[in-house]
Amino acid sequence: ARPARRFARGPMRDIRSRESGMSNSQTGISLLDVEGGNSPGYSAKNYAGNKTSPNPMAGMSGAALLGTLGLGPGSGSGAGAHTAFHAHLERLVLLLKRTLFGSNKSNAATAAAAVFGAVLLVSLRVSFAVTFVLLACLGSFAFAAFLATWVLDKDEGSPDMREISDAIRAGADGFFKTQYGLIGRLAGATAAGIFVVYSFRRLTEAQIAAGFTRGSFAFLTTVSFVLGAGCSALSGYVGMWVSVRANVRVAGAARRGAREALLVALRAGGFAAVLVVASATAGVASLYAVFAWLYGVSSSSSGTENGGASIHDIPLMLVGYGFGASFVALFAQLGGGIYTKAADVGADLVGKVEAGIPEDDPRNPAVIADLVGDNVGDCSARGADLFESIAAEVISAMILGGSMARRAGLPNGVASGFVAFPLVVHALDCVVTAFGILSVSSMPERTNDKQDPYEILKGGYHVALGFSVVFFLAASRFMLASSSAPGAWFCFFQCGLIGMGAAYAFVFIAQYYTDYKYPPVRLIAAASTTGHGTNIIAGVAVGMESVAAPVLVISVAIVAAYWRGQTAGLVDRETNEAIGGLFGTAVATMGMLSTAAYVLTMDVFGPIADNAGGIVEMSDQPEAVRDVTDALDAVGNTTKATTKGYAIGSAALASFLLFSAFMDEVQAFTGKPFAVVDIAVPEVFVAGLLGSMLVYLFTSYACAAVGRSAQEVVVEVRRQFAEKPGIMTRECKPDYSRCVAIVAKSALREMLKPGVLAVGGPVVIGVAFRMVGAATGQELLGARAVAGMLMFATVAGILMALFLNTAGGAWDNAKKFVETGAHGGKNSEAHKAAVTGDTVGDPFKDTAGPSIHVLIKMLATITLVMAPVFLD
Repeated sequence: ARPARRFARGPMRDIRSRESGMSNSQTGISLLDVEGGNSPGYSAKNYAGNKTSPNPMAGMSGAALLGTLGLGPGSGSGAGAHTAFHAHLERLVLLLKRTLFGSNKSNAATAAAAVFGAVLLVSLRVSFAVTFVLLACLGSFAFAAFLATWVLDKDEGSPDMREISDAIRAGADGFFKTQYGLIGRLAGATAAGIFVVYSFRRLTEAQIAAGFTRGSFAFLTTVSFVLGAGCSALSGYVGMWVSVRANVRVAGAARRGAREALLVALRAGGFAAVLVVASATAGVASLYAVFAWLYGVSSSSSGTENGGASIHDIPLMLVGYGFGASFVALFAQLGGGIYTKAADVGADLVGKVEAGIPEDDPRNPAVIADLVGDNVGDCSARGADLFESIAAEVISAMILGGSMARRAGLPNGVASGFVAFPLVVHALDCVVTAFGILSVSSMPERTNDKQDPYEILKGGYHVALGFSVVFFLAASRFMLASSSAPGAWFCFFQCGLIGMGAAYAFVFIAQYYTDYKYPPVRLIAAASTTGHGTNIIAGVAVGMESVAAPVLVISVAIVAAYWRGQTAGLVDRETNEAIGGLFGTAVATMGMLSTAAYVLTMDVFGPIADNAGGIVEMSDQPEAVRDVTDALDAVGNTTKATTKGYAIGSAALASFLLFSAFMDEVQAFTGKPFAVVDIAVPEVFVAGLLGSMLVYLFTSYACAAVGRSAQEVVVEVRRQFAEKPGIMTRECKPDYSRCVAIVAKSALREMLKPGVLAVGGPVVIGVAFRMVGAATGQELLGARAVAGMLMFATVAGILMALFLNTAGGAWDNAKKFVETGAHGGKNSEAHKAAVTGDTVGDPFKDTAGPSIHVLIKMLATITLVMAPVFLD
């Protein structure tokens, strides 16, 4: 009998029914049944007066709930709100209360719909642009559901395939729950710390005048952190949820042809990608709308006139969301990366090198752990990674847009366009990605079977990029137009084009250095013919060389976008100096990330194809089927390397924005100029060195964690081979669960050390130098030292991540090239040397490198959140 499956609840219920072969009428559940009347065990309840409810809110009406929260028609800054608006909001709150406290407690979809409806109503009072963003995200969720339905309609292959897939799914689900349970406890402790710090932190004069209090600011920032952490965790789960269900369907489709297998993997990746990007955008937009409404801010009035906050203050309240997303993404990437590469290294060293058995051979005791790792490391962690990348970029761009609009004295209606512009760009990202994905499926099959799969994927990327240019032009024209600077919108559109060009350059550079069709990878493969050492030397050399081109692209993009923004015509109303440069770099970052969802689609494609290959190998499918999955797997290695290059490029630009936002925040708190950081000051230079050291120490911890965990796997695999000789003759089955348990336990233990270093390092540096400044009479030394630390750590992190990602990907595909028959093919001496290089590169490209993407952004977001602690 097949093991029982474990399904997601709530929003996945319709999909669950489809996957199990049952209709909604058979399961007895309908997502549209908001009152629960058609649900099993339904009985009527008197919601307004439920005497048995232990929660006092269960007996309140919708109006009473709004009044309790201070959001009623006659409370706070909403005293002049229209009665009809509050009537609609009251109905939605009542529906939410019924869902939470009535008989239909399990209907999470109804609760989500009620919350979304309430936020949508609130957004109508704040900004039409935010309403458009939320509606676009709603459409994106619908498209993601369509992709999931299409994928899950595919058959799951043979019984052997399903058995292996179920084992992978069970291992991934178990590790995910344990890992995110630990991350949740760490996030809870951090949230408590944020609340305490913000309860005693200072407020700016503008914030005090706008009616902020320390308590309200602490509460809202903590809520932002928790929401960001929760949404980041959900993004990770979505990535894993689809990958563990799509892998067997890709394997099944591979029996019928390469074309169908590619489409299944692509659409499964698209489901995760669109959902992640839409969730990140909707989360920031929802918080912005709610906070703006609470403090009486809208696009039609300044808010300060009636005692509310200014539209420029709201983005600063969102930094907690970005920090929460980064916090979860860092630990998810570390834990998942350690898991996947410890299992991979252990399986390869004993299986391929010592025992001489093929990759993903069912006789290898670590093979299931390796396949589980593809899901928790590459899919789950990458979803959380991209989520926090978008959140950090959007929030920093909103801060810079609001700051520039305030300095330029733009009217509130114009300023709201600059603030909401990043949200609109990423909402449109999901739309252009949908076009890109659907364009691939519309190509004639008879031509695509002869095409390189990577070229097919790039064709979809070109479609998405083309639509992105058109939509970016329209968004710039409608949202960045200003009567005081008529040509500004076109200048900023050109900044976006610079970012798109940089993104395309990153995609090509990553392909050049990691695809075995090009010289660098073939150079490493040729070096394998003379031994293990020369393979390592060649790989390190290629990795070092690969740093140059991306750095040049980043440099040109930042400088070109900055100066194009400076010529936009926006000037400081007090000094008459041009001030559009920083926002120009922000728009370039938006342009680079304007196709992020499609790039993530290609990234998730990789591990799904890898898993499918493992399932095909373990279920003893014909060689022709394995050839199909091998071709997709090789393309997957290139797409993963492409995504990592794209991610570090966007991380570099986003970190520059976050650094600028930190400088603005310090200036806002102190009321003193803080535009220059002098690294000739010894303490600032030392802080910079410490920041660079932090990157290298973090990398060391991450790689060492993989090494120690892999050693445990190697010992266990050797033990099973020695104690059970029948494994090699297929007379008995290996104990797969033992390796899964070893890797899971080790990954959870090892992820804490580098994670604590990343979170605690910048806080310790800032507080320490603040104390030094107080003792030596140096004003704002803590803030200046943290700024120096950020600069040096960002530069060191970019270079280190580029080297690790590209070297690891090149080593991996050099092995794949040898396995195609080059230099003696499989089991040759060159192949053994190539496997060694691949083993060295595994923690580089899938653990340390991707974790540094998150690290450099989290260093910036944590300094934004903790900035008052570093001030005198």
